[in-house]
Amino acid sequence: MIRKIFFFAFVASIVLASCGEDTLPKPKAFLSLEYPSPQYKNIQSPCPYTFQKNALGSVNFKSDCNAVVEYPKLNGTLYLTYRKVNNNINSLLQDAQKLTYEHTRKADNILEEKYVNKEQGVYGMFYDVSGNAASQSQFYVTDSTKHFITGSIYFNVKPNYDSIFPAAAYLKNDIRHLMETIEWVN
Repeated sequence: MIRKIFFFAFVASIVLASCGEDTLPKPKAFLSLEYPSPQYKNIQSPCPYTFQKNALGSVNFKSDCNAVVEYPKLNGTLYLTYRKVNNNINSLLQDAQKLTYEHTRKADNILEEKYVNKEQGVYGMFYDVSGNAASQSQFYVTDSTKHFITGSIYFNVKPNYDSIFPAAAYLKNDIRHLMETIEWVN
């Protein structure tokens, strides 16, 4: 009988001790990743174009004037593809747009922003891709008579928009700056 009383008292004390304030779920949060303010520098290339890039990235030019800008701290790579325009501007534009819109299966949204710099003779389009697409930012620029460049950023991880969002947002601004500083060299 005494065991039953002690057992009942023990269970009652646990039940009473567990009573208190209701447990509330923690609010959703994002990682607080901080990246340094970008420091841009002019890049001279052996190719018929120049641009400015962030000091976080390192650029390697290929023999065909394509370039790779690697961002090791952000685990991303920007691929620049250069093509000469030889009465094929419509084909180059269609290919650039097709490349971007191949991401519609995984993308939640694709925003287009036209770019026009009449002084430098640079015209193009910047694409901001949101969602679990393979590339979060893409662009093309051309002078429509001689030069055509496309650019796409890719991260070295499986696309998960929530995880790569801070790095994608940071690099989106870098890519836009790179695109807007392209100048043709004759």
